[in-house]
Formats: sequence, structure tokens, C-alpha cells
Amino acid sequence: MKTSKFLQLLLVLLFASFRLYANEGMWLPQLLGQLNEKEMKAMGMKLSAKDIYSINQGSLKDAIVSFGGFCTAEIISEEGLLLTNHHCGYSAIQSHTTLQNNYLANGFWAMTREQELPNPTLFATFIIRIDDVTTAVLNGVTASMTEPERQSVIDKNINGIRPGVVKESYQDFFIRPFFEGNKYFLFVTETYRDVRLVGAPPSDIGKFGADTDNWMWPRHTGDFSMFRIYAGPDNKPAAYSKENKPYKPKRSLTINTKGLKDGDFTMVFGFPGRTQQYLPSAALEQTLAFTNPFKIEIRDKSLKTIDGFMRTDEKVKIQYASKYATTANSWKKWIGEVQGLQFSKGIEKRQAYEKTFQQRVDANPQWKTEYGNLLPRLTDLYEQINPLAKERDIFTETILQTELLRFGTIMNRHLPGLANTQQYEEEKNKLLNSARTFFRDYNPAADGEVAKLLLVNYLEKMPEKLWPAVFTGLEKGNKKPIDDFVANLYKSSALAEEARFMKMMELQPAELGKALMNDPAMQLLNDIQVRYSKENQGKLNTLQAEINRTQRIYMQAQVEIMKERKFYPDANSTLRVTYGKVEGTEPRDGILYKTYTYLDGVMEKYKPGDYEFNVPEKLIDLYKNKDYGRYGVNGRMPVCFIASNHTTGGNSGSPALDGNGYLVGLNFDRAWEGTMSDLNYDAAICRNIMVDIRFVLFIIDKFAGAGHLVKEMKLL
Repeated sequence: MKTSKFLQLLLVLLFASFRLYANEGMWLPQLLGQLNEKEMKAMGMKLSAKDIYSINQGSLKDAIVSFGGFCTAEIISEEGLLLTNHHCGYSAIQSHTTLQNNYLANGFWAMTREQELPNPTLFATFIIRIDDVTTAVLNGVTASMTEPERQSVIDKNINGIRPGVVKESYQDFFIRPFFEGNKYFLFVTETYRDVRLVGAPPSDIGKFGADTDNWMWPRHTGDFSMFRIYAGPDNKPAAYSKENKPYKPKRSLTINTKGLKDGDFTMVFGFPGRTQQYLPSAALEQTLAFTNPFKIEIRDKSLKTIDGFMRTDEKVKIQYASKYATTANSWKKWIGEVQGLQFSKGIEKRQAYEKTFQQRVDANPQWKTEYGNLLPRLTDLYEQINPLAKERDIFTETILQTELLRFGTIMNRHLPGLANTQQYEEEKNKLLNSARTFFRDYNPAADGEVAKLLLVNYLEKMPEKLWPAVFTGLEKGNKKPIDDFVANLYKSSALAEEARFMKMMELQPAELGKALMNDPAMQLLNDIQVRYSKENQGKLNTLQAEINRTQRIYMQAQVEIMKERKFYPDANSTLRVTYGKVEGTEPRDGILYKTYTYLDGVMEKYKPGDYEFNVPEKLIDLYKNKDYGRYGVNGRMPVCFIASNHTTGGNSGSPALDGNGYLVGLNFDRAWEGTMSDLNYDAAICRNIMVDIRFVLFIIDKFAGAGHLVKEMKLL
């Protein structure tokens, strides 16, 4: 089937199938006018598609940024003020936190522009326009090509496109595949790298509920933080300078302080990370049986160990706050994903869909010739790759969760440059910067305890051919030799102690590379990596390439054959619009999720001094006095609400907008039963969680006394 035929079919099906999957989908904003506007207006939207995306006039897209490449943020004033989640700004807040100025515990509010704090690694990226470049990218691609041949032609075509892209000198662009590589879009971008911290509530508000409430509803978390974009004198991107001025945006969001009611239209605009909605049931079975369980087990061991250190040492708590939250976030999400797939019978539903697909294929001679073996082939490929995928995840998670080994991977990236005389000084400085960042938030005692547990797990779960040489022949379950080895490793490795590492960095160029390679931590890491690469990587890559090729053809076939289904591209960290409505759900028998939570619920959960459920004294006083200012409703203070918008990671910090495009909330999570929506969206139970904008304003104004920030905003 030719690509042009695929695209024609796709457009026809998108136009024809709106009502079947209400609320599902992550839509490209430039196509809303063709594909979604009518349905969105029927659900309560008052805007036009051009109000959302336009390249000729200011539109909502001009108020939305990719925040650091991992979250979304939105402009809420004419002075470049950004709103995003507390957990999105967490690392930046932590970087400014010390025992003397504990901004994580106490919060931070810049009362003047001069007090706003720079963040060298943060950036905010706008999307200027989106162009369809499918024809140019796939020029010369044929169905008979192998995956490497196909990719070689695509890469050559993309390189040919680059010189002709129309953009300003200070702008950039990237090209991304969609629909498993059947379609390509070009995104012209504008990135600002002077982004300063303006405000953040204390973690007792911004992270209220912490890990217990993460991915859960009901939720009572004030998950927000504030930054500001600064620009050069011409309002264009510029490196950090004290002379820079607040950015003047093309568009900033207006804030609706009335709130919403059940059934009201909602829209979330942002940069969702990754979904895989069109996988076969064999892939979902892999998630349930071969990948998630082992990743969950490894992170469970790591988290319990680190938590023990954090609860007894304030310095460790500060050092590991961001790292722990990041690790725990994926761990709990994977658990919810497994339970959600099981509860919603996701695999059984996917199998029923595949049965219909196969019946239609078999009934059509042309389809049977072209697509008849797709699903059996995918099933066979997943059966072959499953044990390798399990071993891949154990290998990867062991190195990622053992910080000493992860630091070693950074050394390996720098070693080639250190061996080059001309690059040596530059590479050494990069390495020193990486080391300073690493050691700032590193505790070798905590990491050593994690290493003991994960190496024991590695030997229990992996075949002996993948064991590092030092453990060859060791009886499984014998922990003492591992404990002794790890204790000696952390005493002798220069990578485990900053003073020793910095001393080693004083060696002459010819000696430094050799010293790094001979370090016991590097030797352990490289032994593990070499064995894994030799035994697994080649087989895994070959099978994965064949899965990718077959999945791409399966994507084509689904569009051609399953004409009643609405197809939208999987998320890939590009700008998307998703829409739904404020509505509760009954995710399990006897459980009813209402749409709003209130400050009353915060006080019900309050545990004085608790790591997760403490409440600041001032917030308690405001609650007792019902001192909510103009933000309360009938004597109550709304905190969070849920809706049926299809979101995922990367949508953190995305604005929740009403039918007029006004800001009503800040997306920050999903209800646990719906975390499987990355693989299998179910409109009956999938709900996104948002902090109500009225609670955000209440905390800024009444709690923090930073009303000058509210005055910047346009409030209805």
C-alpha cells in the first residue's frame, strides 16, 4: 500500500468517525479546523480552530511552551510570567535549596524582579508553525526496503530538507514521524534560555500527599510553581544577562475565576510525551508479564532503601528529593498501568478488536494477501523478544538505579574526548561539571545499600552468562560475597567520593584515561555492559527492527480496514490538543469519584509533622477563618478537579482551558485506574487531574502574600 493511499484513507476516516470515541485523542492543533472543530463546538467550545492555532495572528499556541523539554508551561501575563507544576519546577527549586535557605520546605517567592533566580539548564520553547513534509521525507521509500535502508533514505531526505526551511536565524526546527513513520511533520521553534524562578509554595502544599496520593483521586495538591521568561532588548532569545528584560508574549492566557461545573467543556493544550495506542495484544501481554513486573520490583527495592535514609537525615532528604520523586513516579505509574489493564480487560478488548480485523482481512482476497499474516507475525515476534526484553529492563534498571554505575556511564561518554589531545581540556571541563552536579546530590552510603540489593536481584533474575566475572560461579541467594564486594567497591572507587575523584582529575592526560578505566566501579560497569551487549543487544535490535516494520504495516492496515475507528497520532512530545468535559467516574464497584475536592479534604488528611501530609500553620489559620478572599465558593476553597481529557507524561503543567479558552486549571496527574491510557484509553475510567486555578491564586495571594504577581494577570 503506497503512502499517498494511507494519507487519503486517514483523512477520510478522521472526518467520518468522531462520535465513537468521545474524549479520546491527542490532536495536532493545525488540523483542528479540518478534523475536530465541529465536535468541539458541539461539546461546548466557543472558540474557532484559528483561535487555537494560527501562524498569521496571535493564538493560544503562542501562550504554550515546552518547559525544559519534559513538561508544559503557559504564559499568564504580558510580562512573560510562566505557570507550570511544582513537580516540573522541582529540580530548579532544589538547585537553589540549602539547609539555610530551604525553598523546598519553606517555599520561595520573589517580591521583586531582582530576586528572581536564574536556572542555567532551563528553557522554554514555543512552536511557531507546523508543516506537513511527508512527501519530501518519504520520497524514494519503497515497501521492499529493509529498515536500515528505509531509514537511510529518510535521513538523506531530511538532510535535503534542512537548507530550505524558512525560519529566522534565532529559530530552530525539528522533524518527527507520526503513525509509526507513515507521516512526517516539521516544527519550527523558538527557544528562550533565560528562565528564572519566581515563586513556589512549600512542599507541604506543592507536594501534599507526596507518594501516597501520587496518581490517585481524590487529590488535594497545590501542584504549581512560577517562572518568568527573559529576552534580549529586541524581545528575542538571548543568553542569561542581568540586562535582559521580561519577555513580551504574542499571547497570554486570561484566567477564569468562576470555575466549572459537571459537564462543562475542557481542553488541555501541551506536549504529551509518549503513547502507544495501536499496539497488538501481544505487546500488552509483554507489559503485564515481562517488563513492568521486573521494573516495579527493582524500583521498589531502590525506593524503600532511599526512603529510609531520607526520613532520618535532612541533608539526604534535600539531596534525593527530586531523584526520589522521579523514580517513584514511574514506579507507581507502572503498577497502575498493570492494574488498569487488568481491571478494564484491556487485553481481552484488544484481542476482540484483532479478531474483527482478522475476519475482515480473511474475507477480502487482496487484504488477505497483503495483511493476512500481520497479527500472527507480531505474536511470534513478541514471543521471541519477551525474554530478551525482560533481561534488557533488568540490565537497564540496575544501572540506572545504582548511581555509582550510572555515573560510570557518564565517564564512558567522556573517555573518547579525553584521549584526543585537541579535545582534552574541553572534555575534561565537561566531565568536571558533570561530576560537580553528581556529587552535589549524592550519598554513597545510601547508594551502596541500593547496590547490594540490586546486584543480588541481578544475579537471581539473570542467566549466569550475563553475570559480571567477579560473581561467576557464585551460588544464587548467597548475599554475603555481594555485600562484601559492594562495601569494598565503594571504599576503593574514586567515583564514589568527590575528594578522591577530583584528585584523580589532576592526573596528566596520558594517565587520567587509564586511571578511569582501571577504577573498580568502571570495571564492574563495563563488564556488565560488554556481557549484555554480546549476549543480548544484537538479537534484541534485530527483533525490534522487525517488530517496528511489521507494526508500521499494521498501522496502515488498521486505517484501511477498520473504517469505523477514529485514528489520531500517538504522542511524541509534540504540541497537542485534547478535549473532554468535567465529569466523575465509577472506576470500581462501589467507588464513585466526584469532580471536585476542597480545602476541607486537606485538613481531613492533615498529620502534623508528617513527611507527606503536613499542613503549614498559615494555611490552617486561613482555613479556620474561611479567609479565602475572592477565590472561595460558598464558604469553601476548591483545590482540584477531574475531567475526561486524554493526557500523559509531558502534559504536566499543561493549561486546562474552558470553552472560551480561559485558564481554569493546571493539569498535573491522572487517576490511577486510568494510567494504562498510554496503551489503552478507556473513556469510562480515564481521568486527568488538575489543580483549580482559584486555589493557585489563593495560595499566591492570601497564603504567600505575593499579590503583586496576581496583579500581573488578567482575571475575569
